[in-house]
Amino acid sequence: MRSGDTLERVGKMAEVFEDYSPLQLMAAGRYENKPFTLLGRLQYRTGSGTWAEWHALFDDGSTGLLAEDNGSYVFTFPATLQRDVPTADRFRLGATTAVAGKTFTVASNDQATLLSAQGELPKLPPLGQPFAAIELRSDDGEVLSIDYGGTQPQVTRGHQVNLEGLQLTGLRGEAAKDEKGRQFACPHCGAPVQVQLESTRSITCPSCHSVIDLSQGVGHELLHAIQDEPVQPLIPLGTVGQLQGAAWQVVGFQQRMGREPGEDEQFGWSEYLLYNAKRGFLFLVDSEEGWSVVKPTTGAPTLSTDGRVATYLGKRYQLKESYDAETGYVAGEFYWPVVRGQKTFNRDFASGGDLLSMEQAPREVTWSSGGKIESDTVATAFKLQGGGRDFGRGDAGPTARKGGLGCGCLVLILVAIVLLVLLIILFRNDDNSGRSSGSRSGGGSYGGYSSGGGHK
Repeated sequence: MRSGDTLERVGKMAEVFEDYSPLQLMAAGRYENKPFTLLGRLQYRTGSGTWAEWHALFDDGSTGLLAEDNGSYVFTFPATLQRDVPTADRFRLGATTAVAGKTFTVASNDQATLLSAQGELPKLPPLGQPFAAIELRSDDGEVLSIDYGGTQPQVTRGHQVNLEGLQLTGLRGEAAKDEKGRQFACPHCGAPVQVQLESTRSITCPSCHSVIDLSQGVGHELLHAIQDEPVQPLIPLGTVGQLQGAAWQVVGFQQRMGREPGEDEQFGWSEYLLYNAKRGFLFLVDSEEGWSVVKPTTGAPTLSTDGRVATYLGKRYQLKESYDAETGYVAGEFYWPVVRGQKTFNRDFASGGDLLSMEQAPREVTWSSGGKIESDTVATAFKLQGGGRDFGRGDAGPTARKGGLGCGCLVLILVAIVLLVLLIILFRNDDNSGRSSGSRSGGGSYGGYSSGGGHK
């Protein structure tokens, strides 16, 4: 802490986690044509994971925070609520509140802890002492944060940004990720485990497939969970593919199961976590309905009173289904602490080919948006042998897609089955003619055909 010309040590600070993102101290850029420089960094942890905030000093003396947000970036600035700041317990998860006439949804209400700090900073919350952190989001993508770490609650507001748009210079070279990767011994089998991304909070051992919790950093006691029956992803971890005009690397894989309320039948899908140094994270989803690409949203859609309509960025989405989801198997690295058996409540919305999904955990609500993608596009993007044959799905839609059975094929199959059954009945009736009993007992109901569900 600096007071005038005097420097004073106010506490022992934990070592900053090694950072493999492109941001670093003294990087410079422009926001709304105003030059700024990154002078400091704060690292926080909540029950949902960790994040970093970079202190930006503008040439005119004003300041802002460039925060890493679920693999994206948000620029926020000091603000006020234009009224007294309520206590943290007044913000109920998922509820809406008005700020200066604008509607926000409570996306997170959690306890945060300052892990470490670096560089020049305008303030420091109490070291190692949990404090309430509230996050509100609007349906047009604005983020409003309230932290109760000081004597007075601090309010900031801002929007998502992309690094290319900030015209940043002095970024860290991509080679630094490979040169400074963390490595440690698996706490279960002792095999070496390599961590490539600074944002990794959960990783699997490549030898015994245990899930290892890194949420408190390497060097702390590592928690692990053994996984049986390892699953082989269709797209191998580490594969790099071209999607949406950028190179994306597969860094994580999840196999998940869902169950609709009141039903016994389960359905499953797979999620691939894709990473790009400047664009953050994407999810490539493989389900019975087909393939889709979604990205965590910065804002929070507005739900109708009955919860059947979600509005986001001016578009209305209709509810498709609600279900409980559980993680069954994980592999690779994740930017949040992934636990086998982790459960969330999900809602899926659609507007034509556009998708919107909500996941609600005990302390946080997250949204993601995107759309469907052809199986051939997935195979081509990741240069996989066999093309789309191994990736074809019974995609929901009016026409068949390559690699899957269309509605016309299914109708022909069903007609053929019905004709076959009718022929069998006729032959049996001929064989039984003249006998005393003309009845036939059915050994079960005809049909039993199931599409597997039209789920995520």
